[in-house]
Amino acid sequence: MKAARSGTKDGLERTKIAVMRKVPFLQRKDQLEEEDDAGYLDVAVSEVKHPPPQLSPMPEGLTSQQVVRRHILSSIIQSERSYLESLRRILQEYHRPLMEAEPRILSPRKIRPIFYRIREITQCHAMFQIALASRVAEWDSSEKIGDLFVASFSKSMVLDVYSEYVNNFTNAMALIKKACLSKPAFLEFLKKKQASSIDRITLYGLMVKPIQRFPQFILLLQDMLKNTSKGHVDRLPLQLALTELEMLAEKLNEQKRVADQIAETQQLARTVSDRLLSKQLNSEQGSLVLCETLIEMVFGERGQVLKSKERKVFLFDDVLICANINVKGPPDISSLVPIGPKYTIKWSAPLQLVQVVEVGLEAPQGKDTKFQHCASKRPSTVCTSAQNKTSKWFWAPPRLYQELQELQHDLSVVEEVTLLVGTLQGTYQNLNTTVAQDWCLALQRLIRIKEEQIQSANKCRLRLQVPGRPDKSGRPVSFMVVFNTANPLSKISWVNRLHLAKIALREENSPGWLCGEDEDRSISPFWYPLLACHMPVFASICHSLLHH
Repeated sequence: MKAARSGTKDGLERTKIAVMRKVPFLQRKDQLEEEDDAGYLDVAVSEVKHPPPQLSPMPEGLTSQQVVRRHILSSIIQSERSYLESLRRILQEYHRPLMEAEPRILSPRKIRPIFYRIREITQCHAMFQIALASRVAEWDSSEKIGDLFVASFSKSMVLDVYSEYVNNFTNAMALIKKACLSKPAFLEFLKKKQASSIDRITLYGLMVKPIQRFPQFILLLQDMLKNTSKGHVDRLPLQLALTELEMLAEKLNEQKRVADQIAETQQLARTVSDRLLSKQLNSEQGSLVLCETLIEMVFGERGQVLKSKERKVFLFDDVLICANINVKGPPDISSLVPIGPKYTIKWSAPLQLVQVVEVGLEAPQGKDTKFQHCASKRPSTVCTSAQNKTSKWFWAPPRLYQELQELQHDLSVVEEVTLLVGTLQGTYQNLNTTVAQDWCLALQRLIRIKEEQIQSANKCRLRLQVPGRPDKSGRPVSFMVVFNTANPLSKISWVNRLHLAKIALREENSPGWLCGEDEDRSISPFWYPLLACHMPVFASICHSLLHH
């Protein structure tokens, strides 16, 4: 209607269609949004005209591979039937009763975002089930299923619908949680629906199924491909179908991850008391680079672990934030929908002042603070510029370093003993050069094992030197934070992302055509190459010319 009022050709065509459909021009905005929903047409699929797929009895004389493929096809049929039934339950047992309830439990304006794109997903799979029934009916003559998946799920419409559902999923769960807290009638409605269902599955359990659907398809088709010979007519279509579904699942997983990170950032911003930091988190100019739950380790003076606790670490393009995780929530609500963790900031630091400290290397020296590396018995975790330069650090794991030092000390002593044993003039049964050399070999073997243990521990250990608040005299203070990552690749990812993010903050990597202060402009959505270092191009040529 907006286009019709503007007098465009497209608006005229839309107006004609609206008149043919007898759509009144004076409607509320939410009614228009409901009818004109991305071109969606709700087509009723009758199970009388289109019965669900049914596999015929197994004929005789099938090979073992054909029998296995029929069983996998039966699993696909049952899985799809169960999935479609779950989608219809969402619409029939939750969406429709909420929309028709008198008095209102929730307003339609709040109901629609919760069930966003469920109808469209149901429609896609209703169409897929019709095609699947046709293919199953001719299975014994064709034994082909891969091309059906390619034709059904390679359409852009499927990706668009699922993408919008996945992007909205975190928001939908937040709306359900908020409605449970503010509307007791809605909470009671969800409890009754769960109690009356046969499987006692919650609304969340039903709504998470679209997110799990394509990974389930991939597993089933992988099994089908394993039991399809190389010369089979279905092998290439199955490979194409797996490629399509894996690409689709990867895109959806990435979108879900980004949506979850945005939601976590927004939740974190609501708990910030610092205005400047809150402005940074809420600003569209800043972006989240990496976000992960890490284990913070605190060590004692003997190298023992005093405390370990989960922290959520947020790496933005200009600030690093460590947050406490609080997962407590009302038990009656958390049983129906995941509450999700709440975060409170423990510390934050400008990214340019954060340093990664690797074991075996001296800590990076700044203008104000100095750190040196060694395994020490001093249990200090804070260092100021006024500290003695010989003050050493536990870089962790301290206990392993201490044990390694003790072994190295014992080896040096045994080597001296070996030299002294060689000067003995008499012959003794258990005191000779051979026995002493065996001692040395045994200690060397223990040292190698200890070094391997240290190396293995360090592969998952991330050490950061973080600036703290100045002390009473105004001197800068820094402290060391040690995190355990889930695996070595995670640590490598953190080190690399921190390094690249700091490089991106340099002046030479701030293009002049990107103006963050200009509200009318938006930052370009592409990544531009980072300048890591300056390399003189003409200096060597000029130098050689001067000498010639």
